[in-house]
Amino acid sequence: MGRLRVITTAGVLSAVLTLPGCTSAQDDAAHSTHTPMPGASSSPSGTPASDRAENVAGETVAKAPVLPAGEVVAQTANASGNQEMEIRGGIKAGALSVLVNCQGEGKLTVSVDPVGLSFPLECVDGEVSSTFNQLDLKTNRTHGTVRVNAPSRVRWAITVGR
Repeated sequence: MGRLRVITTAGVLSAVLTLPGCTSAQDDAAHSTHTPMPGASSSPSGTPASDRAENVAGETVAKAPVLPAGEVVAQTANASGNQEMEIRGGIKAGALSVLVNCQGEGKLTVSVDPVGLSFPLECVDGEVSSTFNQLDLKTNRTHGTVRVNAPSRVRWAITVGR
């Protein structure tokens, strides 16, 4: 099983911790990282900043999150409920990035098969929760899917890239 490192940023790297909520069921993942999206500590003037690391000012569920680098292989915006997407071209050895935004009360879970990655994201009313996970995979797979499970009251957007 790969080791997951959480990197929390508030303008400066502040900690590297183990994230217990993210799992990879196979030895395919060399390691994976979880980070809040850039700008996670900022808030509009006069508005108290949320203490949730997942709250990122300026993020939305109306548009898919922007992949910082690489090729988009699956993407959906303004979705709700459960959905499964094919990873175009299958899964390749190297980095696989998953960026997710959600809004509405409930927990969203993302699963990537067949590598066995699964992680939750707590979603809340009135603000967008965001996460970015990246796996370094050792093995090519001809087929791959990303599954999002969420209550119908949760709206979400996802981008998967390599």
